[in-house]
Amino acid sequence: MRKMHLVAYMKTGPSASYPSTWRHPTATLDDLFEPTRWERIAQVLEAGFFDACFFADGLGVPDLYKGNFDDYVGRGGQLSLLDPMTLLPLMARVTSRLGLGATLSTTFHNPYNLARSLGSLDILSKGRVAWNVVTTAREFEAQNCGEEGLPPKDQRYDRADEILEACTALWEGWDEDALVLDKASGVFADPSKIRYAHYKGKHVASRGPLSIPRSPQGRPVIMQAGSSDRGRAFAARWAEMIFCSPATKSAALAYRTDIRARMDAIGRNPDECAVLPSFTVVLGETESIAKEKAAFIESQVDPELVIAAASWSVAADLSVIDDEGALVAQSGNQGVQGHRDRVMQVAKAKGISFAQAVRLPRDLVVGTPAQVADMMEDWFKSGAADGFILPPTVFPTTFEEVATMLVPELQRRGLFRTRYAAATLRGNLLDPG
Repeated sequence: MRKMHLVAYMKTGPSASYPSTWRHPTATLDDLFEPTRWERIAQVLEAGFFDACFFADGLGVPDLYKGNFDDYVGRGGQLSLLDPMTLLPLMARVTSRLGLGATLSTTFHNPYNLARSLGSLDILSKGRVAWNVVTTAREFEAQNCGEEGLPPKDQRYDRADEILEACTALWEGWDEDALVLDKASGVFADPSKIRYAHYKGKHVASRGPLSIPRSPQGRPVIMQAGSSDRGRAFAARWAEMIFCSPATKSAALAYRTDIRARMDAIGRNPDECAVLPSFTVVLGETESIAKEKAAFIESQVDPELVIAAASWSVAADLSVIDDEGALVAQSGNQGVQGHRDRVMQVAKAKGISFAQAVRLPRDLVVGTPAQVADMMEDWFKSGAADGFILPPTVFPTTFEEVATMLVPELQRRGLFRTRYAAATLRGNLLDPG
């Protein structure tokens, strides 16, 4: 029986995707910079048989709202206070099966360094690393990396294709048995099983060979969140996990159907990619308890921070913009298409304007474990999802409750694993159940 996948969405700052949750009484702040914070949550997720966790990330401090970063920083936005690549080894050390993902841009990194750093972590974790590939969607991030601005979106994706081609050539430059390690014969490695990449594209090049051997899963798992037509084409070619944020089941079904059709058209098996919509859940022992918890979480939301965060997502200053046309005109080459799409879906579903919808926090999925599992099962069995990305409303409480309350309910229904089938992330993603 086909099983669903669960992936935890995390940030290294005060909150992940739902605004103001750092203010919640059970949210921990005193351990933000403690290794034990990340080690503990990795163990919680592995005890709950999550496929993986991944860190969303950015290359700067958002300052689009009102032309400064005052509200975003002062009110505790979705900041990246640490480089996630420094946390993955900590989490790998205390787990043995949980996949570990980081976000890295193909626009501002070269293929050799990407292949080397991600490949090294994949070796040290024994084949559990995922790379969330982004092309970067905001001008201030480009300026932090020494550029005047962003290249056009299609050009960014063209470069991303070449980066993935080059990284793949580098990772595949070592055969599985290239390392010999024979003291008696004095043969450390077999040179005939190590190759140059000799990759040359329009945007990037890499000579190779890579200085590190092949990892237990061959190469890191590729994760992506393409929403535009070009982004979907990229995802269909490369992604093994796709993160999406549809506002309705029908939108999720249309997205997954499109991705699978694109994969089939280029000769990829659609079952080799898990499409994972985002669900922000609030659980309670009873429905009334869950609703009370959700109401309290919503009462903590700072409306100004919601708009500041939305300004960052759509790459436009929402303090002076109140319609979609003006937003697109101001954001130009920037912004996350998936967020714009979700806002339009919300506006249509709720019968409200774009200006109203863009100022709302994400809808919460609220209920008992059985009620939340009902919705997840419906999406899963109807073909709208292969599983779910789960951001926390409160860190670490949300993940603890999912692992101890929701996962057992999904297991009882036969929808989720009761053990890991493989030692590598790719092996668990491809397990037919």
